[in-house]
Amino acid sequence: MKKAAVIGSGFGGLSLAIRLQSAGVQTTIYEKRDMPGGRAYVFRKDGFTFDAGPTVITDPSALEELFALSDRRLSDYVEMISVDPFYRLHWEDGYTFDYCSDEELLYEQIEKKNPADLEGYKKFYKFSEDVFKEGYQKLGAVPFLNFWSMVRVAPQLTQLQSFKSVYGRVADFIEDPQLRQAFSFHTLLVGGDPFKTSSIYALIHALERKWGVWFPRGGTGALVSGLARLFTDLGGVMRLNAPVAEIITAHGRASEIVLENGVRERFDAVASNADIVHTYDKLLRNDSRGRTKARSLKQKRFSNSLFVAYFGLRKKHDHLAHHSILFGPRYRELIAEIFSGPDLPDDFSLYLHMPTKTDPNLAPEGCSAFYALAPVPNLEKANIDWATEGPKYRDRIFDYLEARYIPNLRDDLVTSHIFTPADFESALNAHAGSAFSIEPILTQSAYFRTHNRDDKIPNLYFVGAGTHPGAGVPGVVGSAKATAGLMLADLADHAAAAQ
Repeated sequence: MKKAAVIGSGFGGLSLAIRLQSAGVQTTIYEKRDMPGGRAYVFRKDGFTFDAGPTVITDPSALEELFALSDRRLSDYVEMISVDPFYRLHWEDGYTFDYCSDEELLYEQIEKKNPADLEGYKKFYKFSEDVFKEGYQKLGAVPFLNFWSMVRVAPQLTQLQSFKSVYGRVADFIEDPQLRQAFSFHTLLVGGDPFKTSSIYALIHALERKWGVWFPRGGTGALVSGLARLFTDLGGVMRLNAPVAEIITAHGRASEIVLENGVRERFDAVASNADIVHTYDKLLRNDSRGRTKARSLKQKRFSNSLFVAYFGLRKKHDHLAHHSILFGPRYRELIAEIFSGPDLPDDFSLYLHMPTKTDPNLAPEGCSAFYALAPVPNLEKANIDWATEGPKYRDRIFDYLEARYIPNLRDDLVTSHIFTPADFESALNAHAGSAFSIEPILTQSAYFRTHNRDDKIPNLYFVGAGTHPGAGVPGVVGSAKATAGLMLADLADHAAAAQ
């Protein structure tokens, strides 16, 4: 039986390992931390359960496909709950907009805000559907290994004006400034500046409209646990508290995994769900390919980072939605500072997550669990001492929330903790503390992104945010499908050649 190693157990690593194990490849996952999930870690404190990372599940069909590979069902492992509205959007002038599944209610809100934008929105949605079909359904799980693979799809992408930004394309159809923000902010959830990210990423709107927004009962961590249980049910091996120190190469191929405790194991193929710069720079430090590729990657533009404040309150706040987007006083200017630095902006826009709206069991009875997420510059763009500035920034966020959205927040505060760009770097080995790896601009997408299979080491593969198609749960699950296809074909070819 062929053996494969997957380094890291984020959504991408778990999805890849499940595909390999389902196909009969004996697979071992090596996870640095004490539980699977990667960025989708879980913190438990004072009776509250906090999901550390992704909380918006938008394509359950991609997850269901993983279970169907072995004639199982997602519903047997975790319960998925529909969330509606998808997001409630708030502005400082008091205007709110429910981005929801009900098409008539969506139309009604748009028409009320600016009657001329209703037809414009319908045209934008048609455009979003078109890029969804081309960019996600056709190309989301297709590996781009050579330049000609990109050239073949260039006419379709050019026709869809992929050279324009998401915001620019939204502005082609919609006039109202707040509605333009409502339909362009999504790229920030996958590490993209809406004023620079390719309009291909407008497909996120159609994806949400098609499948809705979902949340697992028990939190995102329950979904991770379900995927991990599926993997081990299939016979896969999960090694926790097992940080990888090095990938050994021999005769031009990846041959062994070495753990920090010195344990070594041989494999026929190795896939990394770890940060791409970390993989080349640290894990392949003794191979010339690693050193060369690391230098090249460090020249690329990396996404922003995040500051996240987790907190539990002793009261319920039913006036808030499960997912809220709180726009600050600036939009374009703030985003420019987030992606360019050199300082921490004075203001912020926030994503406010209240999972207890959907699952009250994530907090003690009568209480609410939250996290407030602020996009911030990565460590390359802004030289910030987060050990000092983190608590101050948390206090500014709490003051803002208490003044506008959560009365008596400080009096009701039971527990809190923070996760900063410095934690992304130390806990997740994320280059520059980037939360989403390489920034998803057009010249860093598809063929121009890290390939799903290394160009020089033929049995070394990548999965997750740093490779094609990119960040976000649907993106990394799609990357697993693309990478698994390559690995299974290569393993079969290698076995045939050895006979």
